[in-house]
Amino acid sequence: MTAAVSVNIAERLRATAARNPEGVAMVFIKEGRKTTFRELDADCDRVAAGLKAHGLTPGMRVGVLVPPGPDFFAAAFGLFRLGAVPVLIDPGLGRKAFGRCLTEASPEAFIGIPLAHAARLAFGWAPSARLKVVVGSIGYPGAPTLDRVRGLGAPGPFAAAPTQAHDVAAILFTSGSTGAPKGAVYTHGNFSAQVDLLKERFSIEPGEVDLATFPLFGLFDPALGMTAVIPDMDFTRPGSVVPRNIIGPVLEYGVTNLFGSPALLDRVSRAAPKTRLPSVKRVLSAGAPVSPGVLVRTSEMLTGGALVHTPYGATEALPVCAIDSEEVLDETADGTKRGLGTCVGLPLSGVEVSLIKVTDAPVPEWSESLRAAPGDVGEILVRGPQVTRSYHARPEADALAKVRFPDGSVGHRMGDLGRFDEKGRLWFCGRKSQRVETSKGPLYTDCVEGIFNAHPKVRWSSRSQDTGSRRTCAASCWTWRP
Repeated sequence: MTAAVSVNIAERLRATAARNPEGVAMVFIKEGRKTTFRELDADCDRVAAGLKAHGLTPGMRVGVLVPPGPDFFAAAFGLFRLGAVPVLIDPGLGRKAFGRCLTEASPEAFIGIPLAHAARLAFGWAPSARLKVVVGSIGYPGAPTLDRVRGLGAPGPFAAAPTQAHDVAAILFTSGSTGAPKGAVYTHGNFSAQVDLLKERFSIEPGEVDLATFPLFGLFDPALGMTAVIPDMDFTRPGSVVPRNIIGPVLEYGVTNLFGSPALLDRVSRAAPKTRLPSVKRVLSAGAPVSPGVLVRTSEMLTGGALVHTPYGATEALPVCAIDSEEVLDETADGTKRGLGTCVGLPLSGVEVSLIKVTDAPVPEWSESLRAAPGDVGEILVRGPQVTRSYHARPEADALAKVRFPDGSVGHRMGDLGRFDEKGRLWFCGRKSQRVETSKGPLYTDCVEGIFNAHPKVRWSSRSQDTGSRRTCAASCWTWRP
C-alpha cells in the first residue's frame, strides 16, 4: 500500500525559506518593518510550538481577529504548521454579522487584539473558546500575549503536522455580499491547488514583489516565493484608499504584482492618471466586474505590455476563469454594452465549468440531463482541485450549493448565471437570485446594467426588485455632474 502524501500549505513557506533564506518575505509599511523568509519561517516555528504548549492541537478551530501585519502572518502559518484550523472572518461585515459567524464556527481557541477580546467578552461571541491568546503588549489571566506564547515551546524547527490533501486547513467566511456569510471549509489540498493555479495562469515567479491589498491573497505570497508589501490602508474599505499609499510603495519597492479590487483601482487610476508604474508586470482585480473605464485608466498607468487580469471566482472556488484587459477592450467590451453581460474568460487549466438549467432547488447528484442547452443562460457549476466541498455547519447551504459527481468529487454551484460564447469563454450575466421573470422572458442584472453603464453620463447602475414575485425591474443610475 502506498503511503499517503503529506500536504501542509505551511511547508510551501519552508521550501521558500530553504531556497531564498535572506530574501525579503514581508514589508510592513505601517509598522516600518521587514522580515526575511528565514525569519518568517522561524517565527512560525516558534508560534506553532508555543501554541502547542499552550494547549492547541491539530484539528482545533481557532478564531483569528488580527489586522494584517507581522503577527497575523506568523499566527496564520503557525496554525497551519500545527495542523490547527484558523477561522478567518472579514471584520468589515459589521459587529452583529461578525459575532454570528464567529459563534457559528464554535472555535475552541481565539487569537485576537485586545479590542477583539473585549468585544468577544462584551457581546458573548464564541463562548466555546476556552484557550485565548492576546496579540498585544498585555494579556489577562488565562490569555497570555502572543510574544509570551512564542517562548513557551521548544526552540528550533517545528515538525509540521502530517496533514493530507483532504484535511481541513481553514474556515474562510464569505463576504456576505451575495447572501448570508457562510464558512467555506478549505483543505490543505484546496490551498495548494490555488497556489499552483495562480502561479501557472499568471506566470508568477519566485522573487517577485506583490502589493497585498487583499490580506487573503497576501497569505499566498510566501507560498509563491513573492515578497508581500502590506500597505497602510483600511482593508475593509478598499474604495476609500489614499492613492499615494498605493502608488508610493509600488514605486519604492519595485512591485511587480498588484492585486486590487475594482473600487481600489478606480480610485487610484482617477487620482493619478499620468502616473506610470514601470515595475508592475500584472494587475489582478477580482470581487466584482471591472468596468471598461477602470481597465482603460489602469492600463494607461502600466508600461512594457503589462496587463490587467480579472480572475473570476468566489470564496468557495477561486480562481475559475480569467481574462486580460487587452482581450476585454479589443473583443468583449462591445458585447457588454449590448447587454451580453461581462466576459470572464476561459476556464483555467484543470478547472471544469458547466452550465446547468436554472433552478432554485437542490441538485444533489450530477447527471447530463442537468446541462443547459448550448447557447442558453445557465447556472455556473465549477469542479476542480481548488473547489471547496462544504460549508461549516450549514447542511442546508450545502444542499443548495454542492453537487456530487459519480467519481466522488464535488462541484460548486456559484449562484451566478452565465453563457458560453463561440470561443468557449464564459460570460457572467448576473446573480441567479436577482434574475427577473417577465412576460417576454427573464432579465439578468449584469446584462441590463451593461447597457445603462454604456451611457457617458452614468457612472454605475443597480436594479431594485420585488423579491417575492421577481416581477419588477428598475435601474437606479448615478450620473456625473456636468
